[in-house]
Amino acid sequence: MMNGAREGQLIEAANLLLNARRTMDPMVDLPAELQPVTQDEAYFVQDTIAAAYGEIGGWKIGAPTPEATPMFGPMPKIWLKPSGVALSASTHRYRGLEAEIAFLLGKDLPPRATPYTRDEVIAAIASCHPVIEELESGLVDPVAAVKLSMVGDLQMHGGLIFGPAVADWKSIDFTKEHVTLAVDGAVRVERTGSNTSGDFLRLLPYLANEGAARTGGLKAGQWITTGSWTGNIQASAGTSVDVRFDTAGNVGLRFE
Repeated sequence: MMNGAREGQLIEAANLLLNARRTMDPMVDLPAELQPVTQDEAYFVQDTIAAAYGEIGGWKIGAPTPEATPMFGPMPKIWLKPSGVALSASTHRYRGLEAEIAFLLGKDLPPRATPYTRDEVIAAIASCHPVIEELESGLVDPVAAVKLSMVGDLQMHGGLIFGPAVADWKSIDFTKEHVTLAVDGAVRVERTGSNTSGDFLRLLPYLANEGAARTGGLKAGQWITTGSWTGNIQASAGTSVDVRFDTAGNVGLRFE
């Protein structure tokens, strides 16, 4: 259990990261005594930061390998934007990019004693979309910082840009799905079947079941994005980004 003094330190960590994001004045890392030292502490920092941005619009979840335990974090609703959006240089400094597949829930999945099956969770999905997760951070280089500092900082989340719904998405063989990510028309990444979670649909029942104590249950209208297909690619101000999945559609944005 976290004592009051430690909770105060983690709230201070969250406030430092919030201030760094809002002022566009990033820090190299959190002070050593404020750095989360467990995943639960990092999640506490995440939740404190997310609360400052209002309603939760959904959850990002992923795993570095098919066997790894997933990690997940909240996505503020105000950072959900449709394809073609222009992202301002006054609020977007890091400009990281990840091509992903996301799902919009059409039914609530409240916490319950009996775990949801994979089929039940899939039946609750209203639509599937190509998305770009735009990455931001209160850390100068979040990849170089202590890992749990980066995890606490919303796992680098800065926004979710969603493309049109994909027709008949359940028929797609995602192990063979091809994706390209281009910046100003130049292809920066081109890969096939490259989601690091392997069978990324396994992430959805994990979030509905093991994640329920933290999420309070998943809700209709929330988005779930399921991890990067392209790694973290950075862009510059004044550039346009285009992601194309062979079957799952296209999504784009531009940086002002």
